[in-house]
Amino acid sequence: MTTDLSWMLEDIVANVPRARHAVLLSADGLPRGATEGMADKDVRTISAAMAGMQSLSRATSHFAGPGADRQWNQTIIEFSHGWIFLIGAGQGAYLAAAAAPDVDMQQISFRMHRLVARLGNNLTSPPRVNAEGAADRPGRPRGGQAPIGGTGIALADLDEAVADVRGARHAVLLGGDGLPRGATTGMSQDLADTISAAMTGIHAYSRATAQFAGAQPDARWRQTVIEFQHGWIFLISAGHGAFLAAAAQHDADIEEFTTRLHQVVPRLGRHLAPGGEVSRT
Repeated sequence: MTTDLSWMLEDIVANVPRARHAVLLSADGLPRGATEGMADKDVRTISAAMAGMQSLSRATSHFAGPGADRQWNQTIIEFSHGWIFLIGAGQGAYLAAAAAPDVDMQQISFRMHRLVARLGNNLTSPPRVNAEGAADRPGRPRGGQAPIGGTGIALADLDEAVADVRGARHAVLLGGDGLPRGATTGMSQDLADTISAAMTGIHAYSRATAQFAGAQPDARWRQTVIEFQHGWIFLISAGHGAFLAAAAQHDADIEEFTTRLHQVVPRLGRHLAPGGEVSRT
């Protein structure tokens, strides 16, 4: 490991009430520092999970919409017992912080960004992989899957939720196996395949970070939110082992959009058979 910067991370937990931990990591998942009280094994696990999360987050930028500037801003994971925040920390480095459910989100965001500014030239290690290029990879073909949009399985409930919010773009219902079960009208099969596979990975990485948010046996993952310069992506549980991924423009009312998404989730259950397949009855 290069220079240990753990001492600088203590600023977050010392000055933000309800903040729990902070970890500094490289783009390839190597820890650069962590706050006191974290076991080395947990620091390594969180660093690897966050690096994987970041790579997949960048790979979904086209889902949030077109735009010359598709810069990733942050990823936020919500659990029943706390929050996790991930932001960039200079070239090839990222800062993750965990906090209790009632943390002041503006305060912890401010402290994280201020710490990044203070870290400055201490972070100079370039990433070993080009995560940006992942967004240009074509979706993998799915045998037996009908095209979505027009001739495939367009879900009226998703169309309604997207139509009700200005700036909302797409939504896709996906199973725990990474296959799309239905989507908003007009969404291409390639996009549905690519996003479903990426979101399955993002969900797995999200769950792997649960202990970082706080030790709680019955902890439940609620949602993962990815912010880009040009838009937002939301991933929430849809029950029956399924998940709902949705995208919106950056100027959309995200509180209204997430409310609509959570309202539509109970209705999506009727589109899923017990095994997670689309019900056509």
